[in-house]
Amino acid sequence: MSKLIINSFEDFQQYIGEELGQSDFHRVSQEQINLFADATLDHQWIHTDPEKARAEGAFGGTIAHGYLTLSLVPFLWNQIVQVNNLKMMVNYGIENLRFANPVKVNDEIRMIATLANISDLRGTIKTEMKVKIEIKGERKPALSAHLIFLYHFL
Repeated sequence: MSKLIINSFEDFQQYIGEELGQSDFHRVSQEQINLFADATLDHQWIHTDPEKARAEGAFGGTIAHGYLTLSLVPFLWNQIVQVNNLKMMVNYGIENLRFANPVKVNDEIRMIATLANISDLRGTIKTEMKVKIEIKGERKPALSAHLIFLYHFL
């Protein structure tokens, strides 16, 4: 998948209401889930105990933390868009975040991003990205949200 190249506010502006692209699929492994559990100190058995999750869980095995799925946004976003000529980019917020479907161990996920809105706030560019993280082979997405980014172009 080729990245969309953005060099300025004007470049961004032409994509309002349009899909910017899709990331490649990324497999979420048990190792990645365990490392996230270690980093966040969230070791619930539904995430980190495959045997118990198979025997007692509702999903036939372990599932990724919802926040692990969300934390993959920068990795997946970087596959979709390359923004050049920046002093800085800041994550400003998340609106309408919904975890609609659990990501099971070894599921493959990808992100689809659409530019919902953009505005120039006296030189700071505020973008609202409508994103969806899909699970390969599933009808319902893992998550959907509106991500707000602030871009400071040179």
